[in-house]
Amino acid sequence: MADKPTCQYQSPDGHKCQEIDMGSGLCFWHDAKFDKSGLELSQKLERYAKRGGLLQGLELKRANLEGINLVKHNDHQGYDLSYSNFYRANLRGAHLFNNKIEHASLMKADLHDANLHCCKLSNTNLLGIKLNNTRIDNIDLSGKLQQENEAALAEKEKRKDDAADFYLQSEETYRTLRKGAEQQGLFEMAGNYTYKELRMRHYQYPKHSQKRFMSAAVDLLCGYGEKPANVIRFSLTMIVVCAFLYFMFGISYQDKILSINFSNSFVENISALLNSIYFSVVTFTTLGYGDITPIGFSRFIATIEAFTGSFSLALFVVVFVKRMTR
Repeated sequence: MADKPTCQYQSPDGHKCQEIDMGSGLCFWHDAKFDKSGLELSQKLERYAKRGGLLQGLELKRANLEGINLVKHNDHQGYDLSYSNFYRANLRGAHLFNNKIEHASLMKADLHDANLHCCKLSNTNLLGIKLNNTRIDNIDLSGKLQQENEAALAEKEKRKDDAADFYLQSEETYRTLRKGAEQQGLFEMAGNYTYKELRMRHYQYPKHSQKRFMSAAVDLLCGYGEKPANVIRFSLTMIVVCAFLYFMFGISYQDKILSINFSNSFVENISALLNSIYFSVVTFTTLGYGDITPIGFSRFIATIEAFTGSFSLALFVVVFVKRMTR
């Protein structure tokens, strides 16, 4: 008796399915043409996974997988559900701890009360995903969403409208992840997603526009309120730059002009530079001891630095407190 033909599905990783061909060249699990809308497949898929069936490339569009338990106990790898399609699937209460769901689609999937703890979701479509009360701590997106990669490719190919649409989708996805993290009390994760959400909005602004320039400035200055270290770096840079400008244009100390002078000795120039750094710090922090005063063009520099310093110090307090109170 001839052997029954097997499924012809082969994943991009080279794994082959050994299930019986349903007549279309594919098995039940890998046949996208087989309508699984509303089919209750939780227990059936659990049994399929436990007997070693290929879980890559599953076609479970609109399937009912409520309460499914796909946790691989005593195994650090978990199940590999990469390249699978869970579009609009019902995954309420699903246990998917530590699974690999990369290059897949969870678009508009219902994951209310599900467990995605430690799941690897690199290059997976998460647009419209429902994450109410979903455990998403330690999920791994590998830095970028699927739509971000598509947007970068579209920009490279000069498809501006497509790039803007992909960035809009990325913004929406990061907003969903941010809200899910806030609901779970994962405030550091929520802060990271807030930053990425605003970065995606930044890329939607027309190049060389005022909105894009202002967005870039806020990012550089404080990371949209999520990166206090940016404020520190900006402040130190401002202090050093202004110090060199004072050293160049001169400041007055005890009726002497301190500035770079090649006729002076090396020690005298170093002393003038150190005094310029001291004056820059005092000006930036608006202490104003009065022992050193600016002259000429240095007065304009000091005015700009004092204004920027008072603003930066206040901004640092706001950003720092925002982060710490989480």
